[in-house]
Amino acid sequence: MCTILGVCGRGIGRAEVEGALARTASRGPDMSRIRDTGNGWLGFNRLSIMGPDENGMQPFIRDGIELVCNGEIYGFRKLRKELTGKGYRFRGGSDCEILPALYLEHGTALFSMLDAEFAMILYDRRTDSYLAARDPIGIRPLYYGRRADGTYCFASEPKNLLGLAERIMPFPPGHYYKDGEFIAYRDMSRVSEFHDEGMDVTSEKIRELLTEGVRKRLDSDVPVGFLLSGGLDSSLVCGISAKLLQKSIQTWAIGMDLDAIDLKYAREVADYIHSDHHEVIISKKDVIHALPAVIEALGTYDITTIRASIGMYLLCKAIHEQSDTRVILTGEISDEIFGYKYTDFAPDAGEFQKEAEKRIREIHMYDVLRADRCISVNSLEARVPFGDLAFVDYCMAISPEKKMNRYGKGKYLLRKAFEKDALIPENILWREKAAFSDAVGHSLKDDLAELAEETYSDADYAGGIEKYTHAKPFTKESLLYRDIFERYYPGQSEMVADFWMPNRSWKGCDVNDPSARVLSNYGASGS
Repeated sequence: MCTILGVCGRGIGRAEVEGALARTASRGPDMSRIRDTGNGWLGFNRLSIMGPDENGMQPFIRDGIELVCNGEIYGFRKLRKELTGKGYRFRGGSDCEILPALYLEHGTALFSMLDAEFAMILYDRRTDSYLAARDPIGIRPLYYGRRADGTYCFASEPKNLLGLAERIMPFPPGHYYKDGEFIAYRDMSRVSEFHDEGMDVTSEKIRELLTEGVRKRLDSDVPVGFLLSGGLDSSLVCGISAKLLQKSIQTWAIGMDLDAIDLKYAREVADYIHSDHHEVIISKKDVIHALPAVIEALGTYDITTIRASIGMYLLCKAIHEQSDTRVILTGEISDEIFGYKYTDFAPDAGEFQKEAEKRIREIHMYDVLRADRCISVNSLEARVPFGDLAFVDYCMAISPEKKMNRYGKGKYLLRKAFEKDALIPENILWREKAAFSDAVGHSLKDDLAELAEETYSDADYAGGIEKYTHAKPFTKESLLYRDIFERYYPGQSEMVADFWMPNRSWKGCDVNDPSARVLSNYGASGS
């Protein structure tokens, strides 16, 4: 990853900007730079991935355009060749170096042109104005706030903006900021027309698009690794990658010392694809010790995000400490498109689609946030093949009647798409999903609930929840997380819309815990 920071006006000194940028040094440990634009500041902490020599260091400056970007621009070599034909020259091999030239050529139309995951801040010296933008899903993080004098500030993480701005909010995905306005350029949740092709055509299209999404994300000038839970999504990413690369890949799995569910399945996949596989075993002590650091890294109080982050955080910590891997491919975003266990309870196709649209709009606050923070805080870069724009675009427009669980098996379309390829063991391809926090070990969730019970008496809980009005805690565990969150981000709860929960208006989903374990259809998922 990298850190980007922009202060869009005067009134803040260099020392304050340096302090803000330093709070996320782990996102970009290789090099740091701050530039005085004359009307504010641009800051950058670099994690060197593409074009890792110093020619790739930002801000990039060209013909009055100054720009910092945390992103991966897929297909950038073709774009650079086209720009070179127009007379532009480039110093290094960084994909983001082409962005000032693209802006000079296309202006704000640039954003809808990009096949990328990105967050960027741009200063246009010609008009003495700032512009910021974020990719359509929000895979790369960006936050904003305003100072009392009206100055806008933008940064990769909310901790960069603490003390610089009063109210910190996530920058809306698929938008750009210009002249005080946030303007939508692409909404991935919006479907103008559904396509209802036959099963064979749909399966082949899913297969082609996901394979291409993985292929793009294997392009790196530094070593690439893979998170492998043993579930369907991460196993497919690993299986596709092993086939494309035609060599042994580095896979990593994590589990509790008492009851890890997925370690055996991850090992089975690793043996099948002949990966160089690594296992990390954690204990209750590790979980409890990591909790405050995880909440500080995440900037959330959401229950399911925190539970699922502890294992991922500790796994990525081990990857950073024990290997030279710098890029990590993960399996996020499949559930939002193809369904969770709780979406089996959707009353009809229209409700299923509405829920998918809501999840895609909000995913930047939940699973995508989890992947970004757990990976970046350990000085690694996350890449998310299921978030490929062409893949999401196509899958969101598949008839929801076809995506609903009419087959007695969740995510049937995704499984069917790869049935003939034999990329992963057949029993893994058709295995029911276990939530990541549960798969690390049921005891992880239980250990956290036990800690909350030990922390608060019933009276403490009753009084404690009254402190909060927005996203009011509703269990002792949720109060514990909120209290820790407030230590690091006081008064900033609106950075997250609310708790991630199943749709409680649906019959069978009126539950008080986000874990699929509490649903009647969980069945064999947790074994």
